[in-house]
Amino acid sequence: MNAPVLLAGGNPQIPKGEGNAPVQAFIAAMPGWKSDVGRRIDELVVRTVPAVHKAVKWNSPLYGIEGQGWFLSFHVFTNYVKVAFFRGALLEPVPPVESKSKETRYLHIREDEPLDEAQFIAWVEQASRLPGERM
Repeated sequence: MNAPVLLAGGNPQIPKGEGNAPVQAFIAAMPGWKSDVGRRIDELVVRTVPAVHKAVKWNSPLYGIEGQGWFLSFHVFTNYVKVAFFRGALLEPVPPVESKSKETRYLHIREDEPLDEAQFIAWVEQASRLPGERM
């Protein structure tokens, strides 16, 4: 099997699909240190929301609650992994990076800046209880 194509910024091009398998294929294809970040995001989300529903759409892993929509996604860029909280404006504290979408907020995870896992878990807990994004 051929390795996945890496799009601009190193984001893997993975066929869309539901469930854990396409998400794990995406994470495995993330270049360099970003694969470890993807693996850790996945581990923390699954530990925090054991019944989480996963999919890959638009070349990004999505995490949500079955029947309630998606609460989190991430995407690979050249210098960081961009985590999207689709209802991030409602989280306490609000994630740091603004979006063109009023409700969405982002967290950029860079190689040389450790992830604040306690804060990340708190955001995931809050986000998973809010109505999700329908896509």
